[in-house]
Amino acid sequence: MHIFAGLGNPGRDYAMHRHNAGFMALDAIASDHGFGAWRQKFQGQVAEGRLGGTKVLLLKPSTFMNRSGQSVAEALRFHKLTPADLTVFHDELDVAFGKVKVKTGGGHAGNNGIRSITQHLGPDFQRVRIGIGHPGDKRKVTGHVLGAFGKSEQPLLQQIIDAVSFAAPKLAAGDAPAFLTDVALKCPPPKPPKPPKPPKPAVAKDEDDAARGPSTEES
Repeated sequence: MHIFAGLGNPGRDYAMHRHNAGFMALDAIASDHGFGAWRQKFQGQVAEGRLGGTKVLLLKPSTFMNRSGQSVAEALRFHKLTPADLTVFHDELDVAFGKVKVKTGGGHAGNNGIRSITQHLGPDFQRVRIGIGHPGDKRKVTGHVLGAFGKSEQPLLQQIIDAVSFAAPKLAAGDAPAFLTDVALKCPPPKPPKPPKPPKPAVAKDEDDAARGPSTEES
């Protein structure tokens, strides 16, 4: 059995916040792969199902982000699992919007949900890092993370979430590289914008007159 935990804050007011990318991913997996109905357990909402040949428990903590570790640790203890059986889906400031990365272990990079889980379980669990990009100014980070995805971001966001859900069976099977390959195939990274064409050099008036030749007008 494997546990997929998605990080976010409960309630309608937070539903489209960048900080809730983990919840969005789990909602898509549950819907796309025919999981059972969500129910209350382990200080959160859980849904059970299978991805390929692996039984998976989806968990969305209801403890708010800063105390996510309470819910996740309780679920692992109940099922007698270890951090190696856990994958956490969360938003990542240090990954560009439109990209998804996977890693095991490491620091929390300022994400309070990851910080809380690490405090309860140690750092050795797998993370699916859903990029939300950095606003470029530390003073804007809180507003960026706790702000909603913009209207112009919605199409790419939906592509990312759909791609993560589509590739989830590979992740449940323990094949993170194949998961990332499937995500990339389903949601190729956006092409960088073409640089603007340089303006044509201005032509001086006397050079322009010389290019046209002598005037044929009679004086």
